[in-house]
Amino acid sequence: MRRYLHHWFLPLWLPAGFFLVWQAGATYGLLDPLFFPPPTVLLATIIEMGRAGDLWEHVSATVSRAVLGFLLGSIAGIATGAAMGASQTIRRSLEPVISAIYTLPKMTLLPMLMLLVGVGDTARHIVIAATCFILVTIHALDGVRSVRRHYVEMAYNCGASPATVFRRVYLPASAPQIFTGVRLAAGRALIVTLSVEMISAREGLGALVWSSWQTFATERLYVAVVISALLGTVIHRSLRLLEGRLLPWRERS
Repeated sequence: MRRYLHHWFLPLWLPAGFFLVWQAGATYGLLDPLFFPPPTVLLATIIEMGRAGDLWEHVSATVSRAVLGFLLGSIAGIATGAAMGASQTIRRSLEPVISAIYTLPKMTLLPMLMLLVGVGDTARHIVIAATCFILVTIHALDGVRSVRRHYVEMAYNCGASPATVFRRVYLPASAPQIFTGVRLAAGRALIVTLSVEMISAREGLGALVWSSWQTFATERLYVAVVISALLGTVIHRSLRLLEGRLLPWRERS
């Protein structure tokens, strides 16, 4: 019973209560259904859009953009951050560039990229990947730099090569910090994906939000927001489960 409460009741009672209050407010006339369509109407809209096929088109477009940008940015970020943490020369060379890109609002890059590479998905992927790259790079850098020096010296004293030290000492010790950056980057990837879709895309949940606002289709607008929130929850939970599998020592700590 305790396990059931921990895994199901605690994470779900607050959103379930929120939707129940929302439904009750709409039913008893406390909320204007024009601006606050009740959850039952949203469910009917989801079913209708699912049968028509346009909902899955928007969801798949958003997921594919977010996943591709996330993978490209995270892989590059892990490699760059680890190299900067392990080498003072690389760190001093790249740190000013990383700091400049970090403080730059990534959405400001989209118009420039659309001029350079066109108005297709390439510009959107670059913006998403750049956002993930910066987050993962910073966390990987901090993770590698936080490795205790005597672990590294002990490995060298035992005859380990630099590649072995990097693989057997730096990466395992910095993996929790790197994974934190990966989880943050995954959430940020979805946020940036929705933002670029609102500006320049014809399909995707962000585009659905914008087109629904323009046509005052409030049910479709709320559906897009709810589905986006559900995607964020699924991404977060999936990465937490993956972290528990890959880093079991962090769960025990």
